[in-house]
Amino acid sequence: MRTLTGRLTAWLVLLAALVLTGVVNAVSGQAPDGTSAATGGPPASSESVRAAALAGQLPDDGRGALLVVYSRDGALTPQDLRAAAALGTPVPSQDGEAAVVTLTVPVDVPREQLAQTVADVRERAGRDLPAGLDVQVTGGPAFSVDIADSFSGANTRLLLVTAGVVALLLLVTYRSPVLWLVPLVVVGTADQVTTQLLELVGRLTDTPVDPSATGITSVLVFGAGTDYALLLIARYREELRREPDRRAAMRAALRGAGPAIAASAVTVVLALLTLQAAVLPSDRTIGRDAAIGIVVALVFGLLVLPSALVVCGRRLFWPFVPTVGSKDTTRTGVWARIAGAVLARPVRVVVGSVALLAVLGAGLSGATLGLSQTEQFRVSADSVDGSRTLSEHFPGAAAEPAQVLLTSDVTSDVPGGVEAVRTAAAAVEGVTSVTVGRSAAGTTELLARLAADPGTAASRATVQALRDALPDGALVGGTEAQALDVRTATVRDLRVVTPLVVLVVLVVLVVLLRSLVAPLLLVATVLATYLAALGAANLVFTQLAGMPALDTQVPLLSLLFLVALGVDYNIFLVTRVREETPQLGTREAVRVAVAVTGGVITSAGVLLAAVFAVLGVLPLIVLTQIGVVVGIGVLLDTLLVRTVLVPALFALLGHRVWWPSRLDSPGGAHRQSRLTASTSDVPSAR
Repeated sequence: MRTLTGRLTAWLVLLAALVLTGVVNAVSGQAPDGTSAATGGPPASSESVRAAALAGQLPDDGRGALLVVYSRDGALTPQDLRAAAALGTPVPSQDGEAAVVTLTVPVDVPREQLAQTVADVRERAGRDLPAGLDVQVTGGPAFSVDIADSFSGANTRLLLVTAGVVALLLLVTYRSPVLWLVPLVVVGTADQVTTQLLELVGRLTDTPVDPSATGITSVLVFGAGTDYALLLIARYREELRREPDRRAAMRAALRGAGPAIAASAVTVVLALLTLQAAVLPSDRTIGRDAAIGIVVALVFGLLVLPSALVVCGRRLFWPFVPTVGSKDTTRTGVWARIAGAVLARPVRVVVGSVALLAVLGAGLSGATLGLSQTEQFRVSADSVDGSRTLSEHFPGAAAEPAQVLLTSDVTSDVPGGVEAVRTAAAAVEGVTSVTVGRSAAGTTELLARLAADPGTAASRATVQALRDALPDGALVGGTEAQALDVRTATVRDLRVVTPLVVLVVLVVLVVLLRSLVAPLLLVATVLATYLAALGAANLVFTQLAGMPALDTQVPLLSLLFLVALGVDYNIFLVTRVREETPQLGTREAVRVAVAVTGGVITSAGVLLAAVFAVLGVLPLIVLTQIGVVVGIGVLLDTLLVRTVLVPALFALLGHRVWWPSRLDSPGGAHRQSRLTASTSDVPSAR
């Protein structure tokens, strides 16, 4: 600690941080392009991936289909059809209100070249159109280009908006024209170091950087890093009222707040690393990247920020400079009154809080999971609009056919061979036709066209029925099969990772608090907050925002962030309760802890909720939904659970909340206090 706060060494720490930042920027390099990873993909072991690998051995001309959809409110006119014919042969819909032209374009080309090809087709298709005729270009190549365009500059906007939100909230919190700059610069530097580290990891492992994972990581670094800064600065300010030497005050602040900050970060990192048990690649990537971000935020928060604060001096707090002996209003202010009201009626508080959480959790009733491809993006995209138009006028035409891959080993065991398998596939309910596609080296491709619209539950059900009807060894792939495999993997990850996250958080709390009862209480309240937040958010999405469902990844990632981050505020509160208990007893320690930490934890919670809301800047609906769920959950945890429910539960249980530690007895707190006092009088052996 003296190294971080020394007159010379504090400057050396800042210089070392600057040099480290430069080195990371210099060696990070550029990871493989990851725009295509934005929407995730199924596990490598899934049937759709194995089918794609087998299909990759078949002859391929490296071309894909662009679907140019012409439509009009009312029947198409002869002039409309002539305009469409300038691009190719139009196929009218049965209702006469639309026509589609299919063009094949090279897709095995660099992304920039494909984007230019799609742009050229759109320009040609929209040339000299009759008034009132609409044209949209969709299909696989158009979707991939539009996804890339939707993420272009999105992470830069996210960074700017996040930094702006953090700056505003820090300015309001500190009411100082200069203090807010120090944590903002430190956390902003941590975010940039994290971004470069992710590029370095991607380059070393030859894996693409997922833009959505990078966005989530940036939000976590800013949110968690600023929370650590708020807690440290609040404790530093408290110590400056007791200690004339600002360097000694910072050392005391680090001794007081450092363990809670470190425990919080360790909890979040370990919880994030449980995602390595997931099978969905995007989940594992988010877990890895976010864990790196939290570690960097912790390093900058506990090593760089203290040095920056002591270098700047006490006047950094101007115009509210804490001086020795100045009044500490935290113990007698509004939070002290709130604590007193809670402790006076703990039963009513617990019943009311639990009832409110239950009402909000009831919003999950009837919730559905899964969004179609056209429902997953917030931004307007020509390919998405075109897919909707195509589905409206050409039912089933927007869906790519399911691929059935047959090897000679499979067909040799089936009487009738390929034709028998084709007949069995055609008999599956929901399959409109099956044709024989490519064939080479003993592998044959069947193309099964589905009746259901793409991305729907009906199309996934048809794929599953197709798999069930075909002989062992036949592989069903394609876009709809990938969607089914992603959904299956997501459900599996939710069942496997959820107990791991809860167990990790529980173990960390047990070690930190040396108790069993308090950790169980805290984990239970955080889980209740998660369910309430998910229920409330579901109502917002479906009743107010008009979203048809929750994305399949929302429950798991929201659980991870809320349990890991939500328990942070309880750690900040309860570690202070435990610190005060030996001198004051549990009940009075709760009052003091709520009074002292109330302001800073509330500021941290509001800031974190606001930062997660910024995820709405990114184009994916899943990120918007995660941001809203986590934002609601953090506010509930900050303003309800940590403020009133946990203090009321501790007041009801009293010393029993510390079982089985020494504090679990009516006089245990004071005996521990006397023990601490007596041992502190013993000279250290040197």
